[in-house]
Amino acid sequence: MVSVLTLGAMVGAFANGPIADRLSRRWSIHLANTIFLVGSIIHAAVINIVMIFIGRFVAGLAVGQLSMILAPSNLRGSLVSLQQLSITLNIMVASWLDYGTQHIGGTGDGQSPVAWRLPLALQCVPSLLLAAGTSFLPYSPRWLLLKDREEEAHAALLLEIKAAAQFNNETVAILYPSAKTNFELTLGRYKALFITSHLRHRLVITYLMQVIQQFTGINAIMYYAPEIFESIGLSGNSVDLLATGVIGVVNFFSTIPAIMFMDRWGRTKVLIVGGIGMSISQLIVGTIYAVYKDSWDTHKAAGWAAAVFFLGYLMCELDYSVRDFFLLAVGLAIETNWLSNVRYAPCPWSWTCLTDLIQFVVALIIPRMLASIKFGTFYFFLAFCLFLILWVLFLVPETKGVGIVEMVKLFGGSQGEADVALMADIRRRLGIDLGGAPALKGAVHIGSRL
Repeated sequence: MVSVLTLGAMVGAFANGPIADRLSRRWSIHLANTIFLVGSIIHAAVINIVMIFIGRFVAGLAVGQLSMILAPSNLRGSLVSLQQLSITLNIMVASWLDYGTQHIGGTGDGQSPVAWRLPLALQCVPSLLLAAGTSFLPYSPRWLLLKDREEEAHAALLLEIKAAAQFNNETVAILYPSAKTNFELTLGRYKALFITSHLRHRLVITYLMQVIQQFTGINAIMYYAPEIFESIGLSGNSVDLLATGVIGVVNFFSTIPAIMFMDRWGRTKVLIVGGIGMSISQLIVGTIYAVYKDSWDTHKAAGWAAAVFFLGYLMCELDYSVRDFFLLAVGLAIETNWLSNVRYAPCPWSWTCLTDLIQFVVALIIPRMLASIKFGTFYFFLAFCLFLILWVLFLVPETKGVGIVEMVKLFGGSQGEADVALMADIRRRLGIDLGGAPALKGAVHIGSRL
């Protein structure tokens, strides 16, 4: 029941790229909202287990779709910061909402169905707000131009968009001269990710980061906090409070320092510091569990100490802040045209699909691990935290302050300068005045993904 939502998200993220390109980002958001509303209604009206699975999967489809609606290049850093803060804020709100509604009608057999139907039904509210707000979004000029709606694109910096579109067409002609269809072009791009050394380097870093991050334990704690706290000897209202409200608060406020200091400290330093903090917390929790696993009733303080280090782990965890900033630095921030996140880095929906798949696996196996190897579960997470530290320390390059052309060189590529020259030539041909600005300006700041 927990994991099936991420399975749906994987499918939704994979399908959304072609959907957004065909319908536009605006209408793909509307479609995702409609799907999410259907899933939420099924959730709230559920009368059997099958409906729960269907509702979760359908809602997951929409979650995956919405996760792949990207922002304009010149605003992406700010919007990603705001997005991560909003995610943790709303997790906190949802946690306290769940904590309050679970007592409607009492607890146990006397609990009213409203206690769980109401939070599920309230999912419709933000979805409807998003649907209403999306109605005011314009089509991106890039999308209009690609759809041969040039007159409509005139009002949105046509020459700049035309430069980007022409840059893409000429680049595609150079890189994939034998591609005759979109399918062949897509296959060529994916093939390039594996056979071109600097692209393969980025591919490995991006995907491995997702794998490691998921197996450091964050989703295990977020999904199964009540079971984990009960397993360390806590009970009653303490479990409810810790597993919902307190975790939500800690998660939210821990996101703020990462957002504030990411660009000041650098990506790798934040990853290493976070990995060290997570390792210490997992080591202490696992050791306390191993020592007191059969005597929690007589060692309440040990259970509370473990709970404190669980919260300490959350303060160091990287899931809702560092992940997206790091991926932007490695992949999306290096783009020289609106398709080069495919050319220079893994396709966004492909690594989102991978994340969702790993989340599905984690959500599926964690209850079994807690039941079978018990404290070994935390040592399992510890191993990945230690691997994260060593991997980032020795194999992951720092991207702080690295410019676009330098970013290409950092990973062993050589196209950066050629792309700058090509874009400058195209802008001159179209009569766009560079005005002393870098020739890459048009390629960096255009290409709205809304």
